[in-house]
Amino acid sequence: MEWLYMMMPISGVNIFWPGLIILGLGVGIIGGFFGLGGAWMVTPGLNILGFPMAFAIGTDVAQMAGKSLISTMRHSKFGNVDYALGITMLVGTIVGVEIGAQMVMWLERIGSVDKVVRWLYVVLLACIAWMVFADVAKRRAKEIAAREKNQVLEKNATGLEWGKALQAIRIPPMVHYKQAGVTCSFWLPITVSLFTGWLAGILGIGGGLIRMPALVYLIGCQTHIAVGTDLFEVAISGLYGAGSYTYKGRTELVAALIMLCGGAVGAQIGVVATKYVKGYGIRFVFGLAVVGCLLSVVLKLLQAEIASMARVFDVLATIVVLALVSLTSLYITVRMVQGAKAELAAKKAAGN
Repeated sequence: MEWLYMMMPISGVNIFWPGLIILGLGVGIIGGFFGLGGAWMVTPGLNILGFPMAFAIGTDVAQMAGKSLISTMRHSKFGNVDYALGITMLVGTIVGVEIGAQMVMWLERIGSVDKVVRWLYVVLLACIAWMVFADVAKRRAKEIAAREKNQVLEKNATGLEWGKALQAIRIPPMVHYKQAGVTCSFWLPITVSLFTGWLAGILGIGGGLIRMPALVYLIGCQTHIAVGTDLFEVAISGLYGAGSYTYKGRTELVAALIMLCGGAVGAQIGVVATKYVKGYGIRFVFGLAVVGCLLSVVLKLLQAEIASMARVFDVLATIVVLALVSLTSLYITVRMVQGAKAELAAKKAAGN
């Protein structure tokens, strides 16, 4: 079975190359659907497949930049991108990415990068999973309450209403983002982007893992606008991050290109799927994907802590992350096909 493994020229590690294809294609679909670069799955996935953490981060940032750019162009055709909001957030993102990247280099020098980054992933994923499911539960409670009063809940109603409270903070200058339909202090998106940029640099993510929820819950965007705008931001910050990590010699370009080929195809499927699955449908599936990714990272931590079970945890972590990507992308693809069939049937019926 040696033909299933490929020696990476820069990092010098043997990698199960079919795993790279599965990650690239699957995360392309998932990234286009959720508006994320997918690094919250890819960085742990590359590490689980055998890359040292610093190389996993750098390689993921490189493939993420190209894939997100393709998704952004597709979302733009659907009117899902607020370029003004994305450009505003770009300033804080670039500063935050460089701070995070420098911290990774320092952690690598002291030999703590793998453990610190994995624990940060655990905390971050747990917090996001709680936020998503708390939002879904609260909105469902509002739907039930409205139904009992023989009322219909507003289409844009949310469970968590942090965005409305933050929009009410009037720190000049105030700005209006037309496409997103949001009026807020200029400093709100700047603050969010600085924090997500820092996470992008230290965790090897485009920032989308928390920026998409942040756009929804903190800035108050509708879900489909948050998806498109976030992908625009991921593409730009990813290009900068890719250059930074490549300059530092931590990017495995062969692996990035293999993944990008699959990711470019997958991204088209994911973006089109958002046409048929809106709002809370996207949020709920996103929450399930976060929980699955959290489980894979915990298994990898247990591998390092319990030596006698290291091999078992390693195999389980690999199975979980590849199964997560495969099943989530399959679900999205099925929903896209179902939506397209229903749309064609409706057009045919209208024509008759």
